[in-house]
Amino acid sequence: MIIGVMDDVVVGGRLSDWISLGLLTSSVPRDVVDEVVAATGRQARRSDGTLPPRMMVYYAMALALFADDDYEEVAARLGETLASWGCWDREWTVPTSSGITQARARLGVEPVKELFERVAVPVAEQLTRGAFVGPWRLMAIDGFDWDVPDTQANVEAFGRPGSGAAASAFPKVRVVTISECASHAMVAARIGPYAGTGSGEQSLARELYPRLEPDWLLIADRNFYNFADWCAAADTGAALLWRIKADLRLPLLRLEPDGSYLSVLIDPAVRGRRRERLIAAAKAGAELDPAQARYARAVEYTVPDRDGESELICVLTTILDIPTAPAQTLAETYHERWQHEGANDQIKTHLRGPGRVLRSKSPDMVRQEIYGYLLTHYAVAALICRAATEADIDPDRIKFKRTVRILRRRATDPAAFPP
Repeated sequence: MIIGVMDDVVVGGRLSDWISLGLLTSSVPRDVVDEVVAATGRQARRSDGTLPPRMMVYYAMALALFADDDYEEVAARLGETLASWGCWDREWTVPTSSGITQARARLGVEPVKELFERVAVPVAEQLTRGAFVGPWRLMAIDGFDWDVPDTQANVEAFGRPGSGAAASAFPKVRVVTISECASHAMVAARIGPYAGTGSGEQSLARELYPRLEPDWLLIADRNFYNFADWCAAADTGAALLWRIKADLRLPLLRLEPDGSYLSVLIDPAVRGRRRERLIAAAKAGAELDPAQARYARAVEYTVPDRDGESELICVLTTILDIPTAPAQTLAETYHERWQHEGANDQIKTHLRGPGRVLRSKSPDMVRQEIYGYLLTHYAVAALICRAATEADIDPDRIKFKRTVRILRRRATDPAAFPP
């Protein structure tokens, strides 16, 4: 089983450190960290600094892995292990919380953000169960929010839910990510305000669509659809499978043998007779101006809810070829979107802990802390996916919560190696 320690380390030290912190360096290699630090202009100004930028990058990740520990304890765990790997002088001593806070501020958010964008890539292989439908890798987009400390800077940057007597006790930050369904690995993210201008999931998702790949099938809930964003995502070459709201008007162009139907999506700014002419042209199979209208295939089906009532679900796809993706397959595939909900739960509940407020009191440090969580979650998800692929089982069978516990545990039994 691959645990992921650095290639140039010496054998020895605490097993928990070899597993946990070694995992961080396997997914986030030291040379890539150094490249990013240099590219963002955050190199150490003093050769004798006790908290060099490289360590602070790993420290941002370790804060997520050891969410229950205070600043100094996390630094002690990280420093002892990296010193044992020969990363710097063994005479290194644990700095104070104030010194750590200053070092985090010197590092800033850009190196950690850039690092995530470089290393976070899909990890499922062709043999990973549940990773592909036809030629497409299953991906999903969704958002979550986090409570942050109640400081004036955080309130101004991120906003607070509610107002007056109904205002939340804490401001919140919103995060939208793209994840790989099979592995739960988050591979792209944007962080923004919870309230105010640009605070919606659509606004943040809009910044992620250029990251889509042609071999992806991106699944999205009904909150993400609008014509402009659909076009922007589709123009990347990625296939789309998005649920839509009940009030979207879908002209019926042709019923398909599998139960789906061909329709046309029209820019809502096109109305009246212009809209009718576009629909007529689409029914005739004409080539459409993509700035005004796009062909799409719709699949409608019902699912029972907890009260025994049936809910009508309508999903749209850019995949017009029926044999490649029949309606039954698309309906089943859409529900893989819940894998992203599982990834959100992993990072919010099992890494951070339920109900926990982030540590950082300034907006830049909030963003740095979140990217640390994203990097650490990615490292754990990648480990689980590799193990599941080697064992030929679904990655969902390996419990994220249990894996994190093993990564944190000070174990001496080699049988405790995950999974």
